[in-house]
Amino acid sequence: MGSWKCGSCLSSLLIPLALWSIIVNILLYFPNGQASYASSNKLTNYVWYFEGICFSGIMMLIVAAILLVLENDNNYKCCQSENCSKKYMTLLSMIFSALGIAFSGYCLVISALGLLQGPYCRTLDGWEYAFEGTAGRFLTDSSVWIQCLEPAHVVEWNIILFSILIALSGLQVIVCLIRVAIQLSKILCGTYSVIIQPGII
Repeated sequence: MGSWKCGSCLSSLLIPLALWSIIVNILLYFPNGQASYASSNKLTNYVWYFEGICFSGIMMLIVAAILLVLENDNNYKCCQSENCSKKYMTLLSMIFSALGIAFSGYCLVISALGLLQGPYCRTLDGWEYAFEGTAGRFLTDSSVWIQCLEPAHVVEWNIILFSILIALSGLQVIVCLIRVAIQLSKILCGTYSVIIQPGII
């Protein structure tokens, strides 16, 4: 019973994480609070992968909603046996948790790539990825951030928001991994009890 409550709490935790992912991803379109850069396509290309809005956001909200429905004790019975129904629901729950890992993992990877690539900004040589060839070394050397002249503070903007997206999607991956482990233990323990029962009788 405790594991079911734990699973429900974990599924509920995915909802605020997904909502924050959407908000943070949207903020990436407005460096320095301005919308003109998005309309003129002067943003880092990784924001157009919609990693926070779609995958770690909307798709994870759908996954969380389905998981909460599957954990409801009042679910319809898919088999004549109640034990069969529970195992079927547990299997579905594990499948959707695995999908959650895929969605949030996509956001995690894309956000990490966006962080390492650096922002698309105007330098003395024009609009370019000023730190693309640095392999992320610019992240620990704030003295080179002044190379980006426009948008103002775009380096800090990208670092903070992409880092938050990495943290949020990383937490989603962890939550979904825990859920998969819980569901897998239910299936294995349930199968074990069925196997040994005839021997006891």
